[in-house]
Amino acid sequence: MAVHPVLERVTRRVAERSAGRRAAYLARIEKARTRGPARGGMGCANLAHGFAACGVQDKLWLRGNVTPNIAIVSAYNDMLSAHQPLKDYPDLIKAAIRAAGGTAQFAGGVPAMCDGITQGRAGMELSLFSRDVVAMATAVALSHDMFDGALMLGVCDKIVPGLVIGALSFGHLPVILVPAGPMASGLPNADKARVRKRYAAGEIGRDELLAAESASYHSPGTCTFYGTANSNQLLMEVMGLHLPGASFVPPGTGLRDALTEAAARRVLKLTDLADEYTPIGQLMDERALVNGVVALLATGGSTNHTLHLVAMAAAAGIELTWDDFDELSKVTPLLTRLYPNGTADVNHFHAAGGTAFLIGELIDAGLVHEDARTVGGGTLAAYRRTPELGADGRAVWRDAAPESGDLGVLRPVDEPFDTHGGLHTVRGNLGRAVVKVSAVRPEHRTIEAPARVFETQEALHEAFGAGELDRDVVAVVRYQGPRANGMPELHRLTPPLAVLQDRGHRVALVTDGRMSGASGAVPAAIHVSPEAAAGGPLARVRDGDVVRLDADKGLLEILVPDEEFEARPPEGAPPGDRWGTGRELFESFRRAVGPAEQGAGVFA
Repeated sequence: MAVHPVLERVTRRVAERSAGRRAAYLARIEKARTRGPARGGMGCANLAHGFAACGVQDKLWLRGNVTPNIAIVSAYNDMLSAHQPLKDYPDLIKAAIRAAGGTAQFAGGVPAMCDGITQGRAGMELSLFSRDVVAMATAVALSHDMFDGALMLGVCDKIVPGLVIGALSFGHLPVILVPAGPMASGLPNADKARVRKRYAAGEIGRDELLAAESASYHSPGTCTFYGTANSNQLLMEVMGLHLPGASFVPPGTGLRDALTEAAARRVLKLTDLADEYTPIGQLMDERALVNGVVALLATGGSTNHTLHLVAMAAAAGIELTWDDFDELSKVTPLLTRLYPNGTADVNHFHAAGGTAFLIGELIDAGLVHEDARTVGGGTLAAYRRTPELGADGRAVWRDAAPESGDLGVLRPVDEPFDTHGGLHTVRGNLGRAVVKVSAVRPEHRTIEAPARVFETQEALHEAFGAGELDRDVVAVVRYQGPRANGMPELHRLTPPLAVLQDRGHRVALVTDGRMSGASGAVPAAIHVSPEAAAGGPLARVRDGDVVRLDADKGLLEILVPDEEFEARPPEGAPPGDRWGTGRELFESFRRAVGPAEQGAGVFA
């Protein structure tokens, strides 16, 4: 199937605008290439430090110049359900690599924080910045020049993008991302959403809410709704950084262990000491990134990836923009209905055909680059296959079923849920923003209503509780951008706004903060750029100003004469209390961070 002309045009445009930076990046990683064991050029004292704690056999292999040594970098901790299964991975990996004739060392850990725990709390102001901390921690782990390849163990929101950004600074090394898989399905998502709305409306108490949440998040594994964590997994597979079909196999199963061991064996074949040298810096090219954008759009994935994909691209010397997302969205059909865009979860998606069916459909429609390189060997075409446990306990791959197992969850390209992707870009005299439309009914995607301006989530909740928002309203929540307070997610706003919408009011949210993959049925223009703290137009909005949001036409406007609006002085300010819960340690990040459109990162 020929590549879709829009896909081809966007990819060519990305390559042309990135040509200089990409060439410089590729030259840099080629210079770092050793064409032999990385440790081969070390002084004897350096090398002795590097293998002092190893066993006798590993020491013998590490002394020589023929055995590849693989770094293990992990986000393991046993508080977070998604990362708790990673505990046993290093031993599995070391045994598999040793049996295949290589060595592996646990090179370092990276922090893993949970947005679900910090939601609505001061710790959430560290969340986005944790991505860049993970990247730096990854670089520290790989900085010892002991390694010929790496396995990255991580799952959730900022962690996977951080691992990738850090790995790209060592772009001459092959890298495979190794997932942990989702927990079993718990309380149905529709039931959970109803309980949350009832609590927001004051109809039930904390005990009933906690019981529902505990029935949803109940065991080791990734949360099963299609938020940023599971968007990470799907994108890593479509971008060729997972083994085929690895994303949504549950933890604690034989197949999960077999896939981890297969990744360990596979990375040995990708090193510069083998025949299939595939460094991550070369693999992560314009085709891989555009494939990731299309997969995000086709599944209605997390809005966080309008930041993370841009930041990962920049780490590879590639300039990806929101305009690229917008143009691709117009020709990418929506092929899944996963919560919050539906009632199903990722286990239902996996059972219906999962990534193999999705990738096959996108390839056949010419909507992804089939010739993109992958860690699985060959091209993306190999990812039309699905893994199963062979008789010898190893993973084997077979052709996926040609049809979806559940058309209510996963559909073919010629029978989509919608004809365009799940994300739209809007723009106007309030700046540019992103709207996740896949969960929003068409009749709710356009609103023109008076603004009510807030500078904290708490203030909005107080106004809701006092009945002040029981009308058509555009809630403007400003000074929530990366420079102001680290760009926290604002999920606590979803239940009250959803209650207002359910009462028949026209409701929308406009903010320079984030909402992430769990964005719900209320239209929300998020990541508004430039942010209020950087002098953006949101700082000049007043209560009662009429705001128009039209997600279908791509408009975000304040209906105030331009001269009057431009002449207004800014009002409000970033939160004054940025101390405690570690926030004071990130002041330098807040000063250095770039705008949302450029990935909201601290790296130049």
